[in-house]
Amino acid sequence: MTDVDFRQEAYAVPGPQTTNLADILERVLDKGIVIAGDIKIDLLDIELLTIRLRLFVASVDTAKKAGIDWWENDPALSSRASRDALREENRELRARLSEIEPEALDA
Repeated sequence: MTDVDFRQEAYAVPGPQTTNLADILERVLDKGIVIAGDIKIDLLDIELLTIRLRLFVASVDTAKKAGIDWWENDPALSSRASRDALREENRELRARLSEIEPEALDA
């Protein structure tokens, strides 16, 4: 006969993995997520208002890989873009002034 051991040994029971908010946010920013939707308001089959919403949540690097970099060219969001816009405006004004008064810029 053999002796049977009836001792209870503690075994870890695998459960659902817990993920914290930082891990989820890191994954979303790394890969990006797109949320799209339309809101349409009709009255008696007459379209009154249509709003199209597109939301792309990603890191700056992921957005640039997707070809999205509008913040770099918006003067309200980028000091470089603001300087470039001022230079362009200054160039255009000088060109217009030289057409009106050619000798004004020579002085």
